[in-house]
Amino acid sequence: MAVELLLLLLLCGSTISEMQPIHKSPPGTLDFGFVPVKTYDTHAYYEPGPIGILFSIVHSFLYVVQPNSFPQEVIRKLAQQKFGNIQNDYQKAIYYEIGFIICAALGLLFVLLLPLVGLCFCMCRCCDNCGGEMHQRQKKNADCRRGCFATFLFVTSLIISIGVLCAYAANQHLTDQVRGAKHLMYSNFKDLRIFLNDTPGQIDYLVSQYNTTKEKVLSDLNNVGPLLGFRVQEQLGKEVRPALDAALAMAGAIRETKEALENVSVSVEVLQEGTERLHANLTDVKAHLSNTLNDSACSAPQVASTCNMIRNSLHQLNINANYSGLPSVNLQLAKVNDVLKIDLSSLVQKGYTAFNDTPDLVMNQTRNILSDIQNVLESVGSNITSFTKSLPVEKIIADFTMYLSQSEAYVQDYFPVVEQYDFYRWLVCLILCCMVILILVFYYLGLLCGTCGYDRHASPTTRGCVSNTGGNFLMAGVGFSFIFSWVLMIVVVVTFVTGGNVEKLVCEPFEDKTLFKVFDTPYLLNQHWKNYLSGILLKNPDINLTFEKVYSDCKENKGIYTSLHLESLFNINEFLNISMYTEEVSLKIEHININLSGIILLDAPGRQNLLNFSSSGVDGINFAAYLTEINKSITKVDLLSFANDLEARADQLPRGALENALKGHANSIRTIHDQQVIPLEQAMSTLNRSIRLLQKTSSELMEKVKNVINAVNAAQLLINNNASLVIVQETKKYMDMIIGYFEQYVNWVKESVTMDVAACKPIANVIDTAVDIFLCSYVTDSVNTFWFGLGGCSIFLIPAIIFAVKLSKYYRRMDTEDVYDDVETIPMKNMENGNNGYHKEHLYGIHNPVMTSSVEQW
Repeated sequence: MAVELLLLLLLCGSTISEMQPIHKSPPGTLDFGFVPVKTYDTHAYYEPGPIGILFSIVHSFLYVVQPNSFPQEVIRKLAQQKFGNIQNDYQKAIYYEIGFIICAALGLLFVLLLPLVGLCFCMCRCCDNCGGEMHQRQKKNADCRRGCFATFLFVTSLIISIGVLCAYAANQHLTDQVRGAKHLMYSNFKDLRIFLNDTPGQIDYLVSQYNTTKEKVLSDLNNVGPLLGFRVQEQLGKEVRPALDAALAMAGAIRETKEALENVSVSVEVLQEGTERLHANLTDVKAHLSNTLNDSACSAPQVASTCNMIRNSLHQLNINANYSGLPSVNLQLAKVNDVLKIDLSSLVQKGYTAFNDTPDLVMNQTRNILSDIQNVLESVGSNITSFTKSLPVEKIIADFTMYLSQSEAYVQDYFPVVEQYDFYRWLVCLILCCMVILILVFYYLGLLCGTCGYDRHASPTTRGCVSNTGGNFLMAGVGFSFIFSWVLMIVVVVTFVTGGNVEKLVCEPFEDKTLFKVFDTPYLLNQHWKNYLSGILLKNPDINLTFEKVYSDCKENKGIYTSLHLESLFNINEFLNISMYTEEVSLKIEHININLSGIILLDAPGRQNLLNFSSSGVDGINFAAYLTEINKSITKVDLLSFANDLEARADQLPRGALENALKGHANSIRTIHDQQVIPLEQAMSTLNRSIRLLQKTSSELMEKVKNVINAVNAAQLLINNNASLVIVQETKKYMDMIIGYFEQYVNWVKESVTMDVAACKPIANVIDTAVDIFLCSYVTDSVNTFWFGLGGCSIFLIPAIIFAVKLSKYYRRMDTEDVYDDVETIPMKNMENGNNGYHKEHLYGIHNPVMTSSVEQW
């Protein structure tokens, strides 16, 4: 039945391993969200609190008793031999258990000898031996001995008190934890119900997320124009756009050429007319200057040299450039105007528009394929849904829920019985502790009464009632020690052997997972099965499914699909063969046929327009003649400089009509410069720019135009003939993107099934709760601490008995005592007082009168 439940998960665990991944570029990432996972209530972790210190001490003691590692081989052989012929393993088993055997043997020896010693001690005292004789010899160190015995007994009693407190604490701890285990048990059942009830919902969520993939695929198919069309356009545009850009640049060059030709024509005309006027004006200025210099005033000796200098510079007042001989560009301008009658820019823009309509062409030519692929996607979704509904989900969940309910009811019925028996156990352990407490009460009362009632000045036969009562309490404690100690030791031995071996053979190997390795031994639990767990769960013992791996995976809260290695049992693709559908989608996408031959980048009139421009004669202009004249200045001398020099020389002359006339001529020259030379310089600058632009444009004009036409033709040829290859390549990439969505979905499902769906943490929690927490932490640690405390009490009862017997002699009232004469050195005198120098009550007939002098001597 377990396998049937897990079959639900197989729907979502499919892979497309049969498909070779054809990703070349990562597709867009899909967001499937998170699988709904509820939080489990059980925390399989136990912190014992302060009593954990006692647990650690007991663990250390057990390590001293049993430091050997877990005997895996011995356990395997014992299990495989069915606990039969194990003679060859006796030595290994004894070696492993030697610590427990020695301790148990000592305990049994304690159980056998202590009652016998007590019996012999009792009989011996009845015969007035072993301290039974009510006589105490006086010794010099009596007070020291009494103090030492009292101190030793008190320390021993404290140790026994600590031991009984440890035993009581362990006993109470076990009872409290057993009572609290009910909540932990219900928490585990609750988690198991969550585990069962949430698994179908998780599977439904995985199945429902197929819609995310389907919607994304349909969205991309609906946008096939922008997606695939832009891809095709991008690839073709690597050649098409540069060609159209070159054609558009050439159209701009034609317009610039026209403007430059117009500027040249106008500038030449302006320069020709302006230089004629300038020449006439300069001629008039020279004539007027000559007349002025020929005046009789220039004949004076002091001004003759200045006039001569001015007269010699008059030849500089003349034009320098001759623009009348420059060739006309009207013919070229007329041809360019004819070229511009056809708007080449608009023709190129039409080519741009046609090329930019590629996505729309793709959209229009793929409409029929979109509906087919949509039908395939709907078919996939229907198959997934129908397969999910065909699985007996409700029946399997109901069966497991019923089994869980029965188990929970069984536990609920018998847990009160467990609590009742635990109460009996608690009561028995309490009685055992009370036995020790009773002994301790006698010892403490004996020490209290004996210490408080002791009078060092009183003789042994005259001790007070309180002191005598203290001694009696001590002997009562000794008596009960002999009565109870062997019973206590029997309990200690039994619990020590049981609890110690459970700790060493179960708890410690469970913690380091060594115990699982034993269970995973091939042919151990079943001689016909290599792997017992896979044989039980999957009916196939050859599958490598181990207890350790399953427990570790569940401990990490992995999905049960991974933990139980279900991929080796089921062929997922038989249930959900996505590869079949993706291949069908791939075939339909591959059959996409897109025709782009309707795209015209540049028609025949446009190409002819480019050729006409190349034959416009712009490259035939005599640029050298233009540049020669342009590089010349307008006049031979800078008129402003000439005017300034003339004015400066006039200032050298005496004031008079000659000076004023020369300054007037200087002003006339400045006026000519401002009104005629500056406009001519501006016109010459315009002519310079235009000529150089024409020279640059006309440089290899024919070759440039041919290159543009060839580029446009090559791009058109690519669209007409080779676009199919580009379309196939881009369609393949587009198909890879669509298939990539399916791959993302399947990979997400696989990862979710592995880590999230039916996470088997509750199963590991049940094992941890049963073994690690309840058996080891609650029961075993408490039992071990109980026998550790009770055993310590039992062992320290022996020295307590000895010290109590010795000490009681100093507290109890004696029947006889040592009495000496004044002359103690005379043996015969001593002999008269009785045997060995003391007297008895029946010899004198009095109650042992004490000689003060004798007492004071001691």
